[in-house]
Amino acid sequence: MIEIGKYNDLEILRTTSVGLYLGNADGDDVLLPNRYCPENYTIGDTLRVFVYPDNEGRKAATTLVPKVLVNEFAFLQVKAVEQVGAFLDWGLDKDLLVPFREQRQRMEKGRWYIVFMTVDEKTDRLFATNKIEQRLDNEHIEVGEGDKVDLLVMQKTDLGFSAIINNRYKGLIYETDIFQDINVGQQLAGYIKNIREDHKIDLSLQPIGYHQAAETHTDLILRKLMENGGALPYNDKSPPDLIYSELGISKKAFKRAIGTMYKARTIAITGDGITLVRDSGNN
Repeated sequence: MIEIGKYNDLEILRTTSVGLYLGNADGDDVLLPNRYCPENYTIGDTLRVFVYPDNEGRKAATTLVPKVLVNEFAFLQVKAVEQVGAFLDWGLDKDLLVPFREQRQRMEKGRWYIVFMTVDEKTDRLFATNKIEQRLDNEHIEVGEGDKVDLLVMQKTDLGFSAIINNRYKGLIYETDIFQDINVGQQLAGYIKNIREDHKIDLSLQPIGYHQAAETHTDLILRKLMENGGALPYNDKSPPDLIYSELGISKKAFKRAIGTMYKARTIAITGDGITLVRDSGNN
C-alpha cells in the first residue's frame, strides 16, 4: 500500500508526457510530475518520494522535503487565513490546512504554531491541528529513565519549558536544568530524567549523571579566571550569547555564580568584567 503523508520507496513503472508513474509490489501506483523527476533514470529504478493528496484528492508524489510527516508534530508558520481555516507552510507547493475546528484559538497570518499532522480517514486528506494536548499520551510510556530522546520545545512555563518527546509524550525541562538558550519550536536531543507515578516526565538536556560529574558553575568560572591571569571580560552586563559561547552556560547561571563568588569575596566585579581576589586563597 502506498502510504499518504509518508516517504515511500517506489519503482519506476513507466514514463508519460506528464511524468513518471511509480508503483509497489501490491500493484498500487502514483504519478511523480515532470518537475520532480530526476534527469537520469531507468525503468525499474527505485525512488524515495513523499506521497500526499493533490487538490483533487488523488495521491501524488514529490521529491520535495516536507517539514512534517503524518502523526508527527512540527513548528510551522501560517501563510494565509481563508474561509476554511489557516494554511501552513510545510515545504510543499500545496499548503497544509488547519481547519477552524482544529484551532485552539484563531490562528493569525505570519505567526508560528506547534501543530500535529494527521489524515482524515474518510477523505484521505492531510490536515493539521494545534489542539495538541489530546495527541499526547503519557498513559502508555515506552521510554525509561536515562534514555536519549528527541524533543520539540512546546511552551514556556513557570517551571521551565514543556516539550514533546518522540512525537508521543509530554515532558518538562526544569529551569534549574537548563544551561543553554532554548526557544519554543526548537528541536533538540534530551534525556529522560524521571518518570513520576502520575506519568509526568522530567527531562534533562544532558546525559543523566552529567551534573554530578561536571564542574559547578563557580568551579568553571574559577578555572577560567586562573587560566586567563585572574581576569575575564564578562560581567552581569555582558550579552547572553557571548557568555554562552565563551563559557557554555546561560547568563542566568553566570550571574548566580558570580554573585555567589562575589559574596564569598572570591572575585571582584568591575565595569570591565570580573577579577580574582588574590588573597582569597586561589592564587
